[in-house]
Amino acid sequence: MSGHTVKQVARLSGVSVRTLHHYDDIGLLKPACVGANGYRYYGREELLRLQQILFHRELGFSLEEIGRTLDAKGFDRVDALRAHRVRLEAKARRYRQLMRTIDETLAALEGDETMAEKAMYRGFDPEKQAGFEKELVEKGGAEMQGHIDHAKAGMAGWKQSDFDAMQAEAEAIEAGMAKALVGGLPVDSSAVTALMRRQHAWIGKSWNRPAPAAAFTGLGQMYVDDPRFRERYDGRQAGLAEYMAAGMKSFA
Repeated sequence: MSGHTVKQVARLSGVSVRTLHHYDDIGLLKPACVGANGYRYYGREELLRLQQILFHRELGFSLEEIGRTLDAKGFDRVDALRAHRVRLEAKARRYRQLMRTIDETLAALEGDETMAEKAMYRGFDPEKQAGFEKELVEKGGAEMQGHIDHAKAGMAGWKQSDFDAMQAEAEAIEAGMAKALVGGLPVDSSAVTALMRRQHAWIGKSWNRPAPAAAFTGLGQMYVDDPRFRERYDGRQAGLAEYMAAGMKSFA
């Protein structure tokens, strides 16, 4: 049987076998054929489609949006690649600006140079952040606005080490949940409950107040309902968004 097996495609692309199976299950990336041995085999067309999927994911598209785009009548792979290049060039310019901002900040912190306060925020996208906060308020109402305002007030005095510690804890929790999911642990197991206790504490520190049970559960549901959250978690491990939501609901 010619073609690449799912394990070979995983090694080539860096996409996990579980994720490739998930793409097959939802019809996003079907193998060219399935052998008598039950193995999936992928040809050149499937590899090129996977490349398109990864490009679109890198640019922030949800899996549902990617499927509609790739399956649309008249979709042209060459035109899509040119469009990807334009978007990536724009992102590259912004990342270069962010790198310059980092270098200037390091120079100011480690040396005698001074840095204008406005220069600290070059390269960031305030419109994107404002838009995200607006969506949260539309979904959560006045209570969510209160959480956002309270969180901003609490973070005003944070040092860089505080942000780094929060990022490290979030990464550790997500890694632990992904491992628990792969291991088949139920959401009410002691291991998952311990991770959700850390998640609850993490959210409380982010919000600068303890997270009420309903708000904690609602946030977990947002991981499932919002395509950006689902893409983030499921991009790490297929099914992780729903597993996180179920774990948060069980803990609450």
